[in-house]
Amino acid sequence: MHLLTGKIRAYPWGSRSLIAGLRGKKVPSESPEAELWFGAHPANPSTVGDKDLTEIIAEDPRAALGDRVCAEYGPTLPFLMKLLAADEPLSLQAHPSVEQAREGYARENEEGVPLNAPHRDYKDVNHKPELIVALTNFDAMAGFRPLDRTLELFRELNCPALDRYASMLVDDPAEEESNLRALFTTWITIPAKVRGEVINSLMASIEPHRERTDWIGLTLRNVFDLNERYPGDVGVLGALLLNHIHLIPGEAIYLGAGQLHAYIRGMGVEIMANSDNVLRGGLTSKYVDVPELVRVLKFNSLADPVVVPEGGTYTVPAEEFKLTRVAAAEDYLIDHDGPAIVLCTNGRLQLGGTSEVDVLELNPGEAAWIPASDPAITVSGGGELFLARG
Repeated sequence: MHLLTGKIRAYPWGSRSLIAGLRGKKVPSESPEAELWFGAHPANPSTVGDKDLTEIIAEDPRAALGDRVCAEYGPTLPFLMKLLAADEPLSLQAHPSVEQAREGYARENEEGVPLNAPHRDYKDVNHKPELIVALTNFDAMAGFRPLDRTLELFRELNCPALDRYASMLVDDPAEEESNLRALFTTWITIPAKVRGEVINSLMASIEPHRERTDWIGLTLRNVFDLNERYPGDVGVLGALLLNHIHLIPGEAIYLGAGQLHAYIRGMGVEIMANSDNVLRGGLTSKYVDVPELVRVLKFNSLADPVVVPEGGTYTVPAEEFKLTRVAAAEDYLIDHDGPAIVLCTNGRLQLGGTSEVDVLELNPGEAAWIPASDPAITVSGGGELFLARG
């Protein structure tokens, strides 16, 4: 096991206090700290000492990853772990499937689009199923809301400008995907002037509902706030169709390929397949590729994307990773047959190996790399940890 130094990503939506405060650094930080990466993605690999984790894995893949992971994923760490901290909403986005990522990556290579070009959609050939576990109160938009609830929302709003589009929605499960596709694609392709008129009418209809404490109030306050930040943006209309979710610490959201989403505010531990592929559709100053986003989107609804842990482990369909939260790690045994990363999020942890002197201490925001060839590790100290395994 070795101390793993993560890499900060400074995006405009990041927080100047959450990650810095967790790590005991100066608050506010000099720039917004959006993500702290722990992994071996080539765009920003973590380091062990002065060596990139990608280099360490390449030198001896079987020692680093184990036979099973090498057989399934080749000489590559299959997951990427992050601390994510948002003070402002992230872009409205979705991630491609493996097949879509491979096709898109090859297509953009053939077109000669540089990997670091701001208009590049596909940075690698992988999909990006992702799980985020709240460390603070955390707000998100995640997946299309079931149609019956969206129709209820429209009725409560009583907004004439929206009513002309409501006819596209029929409360019939068999028609759900085609209905959502028709309405969403209509909204993102109408002229900016018309969209602005619809959103202005929508804001006026929201005003009487902003003090409500039910799910409708939560949804409409967020839509109103999004328009304050991104006036007239297509993402404001898109937000009307999404589940608006509030998490408390320990609760989680899982999103597979093609699920439209945007995190709004809060800090969490995020784990995903080892990818940085993002298709954006609004709420951002970054490159937006609406046709490509629509191509990868799934228009089925998500009744409840919240994941409840079982014994501390968040069970999700993704095969590339497993994430476990241990709220008070005392004599906790990490027994593994593949690579693992341990992230401390509260208190102080002592990781012990086979020797009494082989002890690694972790403070909040610090992580350890455990290669597959290492023996079982015992954790003590009583702090909170997140264990990511491949």
